Amino acid sequence: MLEVLIGSELKEEFRMRMLDLGGSGLISSEIALGVMRITKLDHQGAVKLLESAHNAGVNFFDNADIYDGGHAEEVFGAALKDASFDRSDVLVQTKVGIVDHRYDFSKQHILEAVDASLARLGTDYVDSLLLHRPDPLMEPDDIAEAFLQLQNSGKVRQFGVSNFNPMQVELLQQAVPQRLIANQLQLSIMHTGMIDFGLHTNMSDPRSVNHDGGILEYSRMAGMAIQAWSPYQYGFFEGVFIDNPKFPELNKLLHELADKYNTNVNAIASAWILRIPGDIQVIAGTTNADRIAQIAEADQAPLTAQEWYDVYFAAGNDLP
Repeated sequence: MLEVLIGSELKEEFRMRMLDLGGSGLISSEIALGVMRITKLDHQGAVKLLESAHNAGVNFFDNADIYDGGHAEEVFGAALKDASFDRSDVLVQTKVGIVDHRYDFSKQHILEAVDASLARLGTDYVDSLLLHRPDPLMEPDDIAEAFLQLQNSGKVRQFGVSNFNPMQVELLQQAVPQRLIANQLQLSIMHTGMIDFGLHTNMSDPRSVNHDGGILEYSRMAGMAIQAWSPYQYGFFEGVFIDNPKFPELNKLLHELADKYNTNVNAIASAWILRIPGDIQVIAGTTNADRIAQIAEADQAPLTAQEWYDVYFAAGNDLP
């Protein structure tokens, strides 16, 4: 990984690590800002959020055309225009493919969706485009034509997927000429199915069930980045586990580790994800300008292997 020193106002020795996202040449901060909830902010609040993230070393912003019916892209685009940094200084990602009560990966929809997203974002291109949740009716050759047209027109630099299993990735990859660089997947201390399955290989307990097709190991072998969404949530948008009284043992340990590393619990929860080997990026979906700065301290907590396992156990997991 590449490293850059940021912000003299931050703690001494703190560095935001940068990664070559999926080997694509997109040099990205390992902490990204997800802007799904940015519509909760007014214009000035949105500008402040983006600038706070950028000041903390974040140069990657994740969006989707489905977020608040496209309004999130509009709010983000307006804030980006008025931010103190240039569009060329950051990487912008969006996702397409979800329509009313179904998914649509047809060539026509992908092309039209990207044009609509670019108009809302107020930019001529996105650095990365993901297909948002797998469509069982997808025709890989149709998608390949759309991707090629988007790349040749300069509207999209790189491509990836979201919530795909390994065989779905392979099905698409054998058709598209571009290497798929990222897969956005739910991953957090309280959502560890892709880890549990590997640990419980050859067992018959509930954690041995393979829900993800070995996506963690596949991603490392393919050199494909995992973008961890809902990194501080438990369940499926049930709530945040940090400082939640439902999880006393976990939060006690998170605070102890935060004290040890002179940082905060948001940074520790992020550091736990980033401690997993491979190309991992945390998509932090906060709208709190102070919290994104806290999350960006993740590299200040180089968790040991034992500490990583201790957090895993405190979350209610075990070993066979």
